[in-house]
Amino acid sequence: MRPAIGVTIGYDDRRTGLLILRQDYIRSVEQGGGLPLVLAPGRPEDAPELLDRIQGLILSGGSDVDPALYGASPHPKLGKVVRERDDFELALVREALDRNRPLLAICRGHQVLNVATGGTLIQDIPSEVTGDVGHDSQRERWERAHPVQVLEGTRLRDILKRGTVSVNSFHQQAIARVGSGLVVCAVSAGDQLVEPVELPDRRFALGVQWHPESFWNREDGFQPLFTALVSASRS
Repeated sequence: MRPAIGVTIGYDDRRTGLLILRQDYIRSVEQGGGLPLVLAPGRPEDAPELLDRIQGLILSGGSDVDPALYGASPHPKLGKVVRERDDFELALVREALDRNRPLLAICRGHQVLNVATGGTLIQDIPSEVTGDVGHDSQRERWERAHPVQVLEGTRLRDILKRGTVSVNSFHQQAIARVGSGLVVCAVSAGDQLVEPVELPDRRFALGVQWHPESFWNREDGFQPLFTALVSASRS
């Protein structure tokens, strides 16, 4: 039986009352051998019951995280925030970590993971980071934007089996202070922004700032990340 992998979903910025999720997440889970289940934003208190029903969790991309959640004031260029989704996903992350449930956090999800563990965020890369290499790309979803240097001795290095990888990039925010227990496993070449983080003491807990799911139908992508998540979720 395939392990059930919960995938979070966000609100559609263009149409009120609708939720949206790119099919890329679903296809990546399927190709990794998992059964994808979509998790709409709901009540934080429902997190334990939801975790009873899934064996792994993916936090998808989307809107900015409310800076009040990490004790900061809003930056003038802060994008749209949806506190309902923030609260729900923070509860999911904390429950998953408490249960040692496999977790892959992508882009916004990577930032949520950092906030859930006590970290903070850069709210606007262009105005706050010297030497910004251009993280909010206008390219196609699957086009590479910049390289990242993967550190030796990390789980990410074991999974990707490469020291340098080129990634796509669609984010205005990034990790500032790293959350408790998280280990930086790669930085962007040039401006040294934190790209992925992991929790070495968990079965599988990894966050990446890029969008690996966008390569699901292309060669030389990041399918090993999803395969590794599903494999860990079988345990």
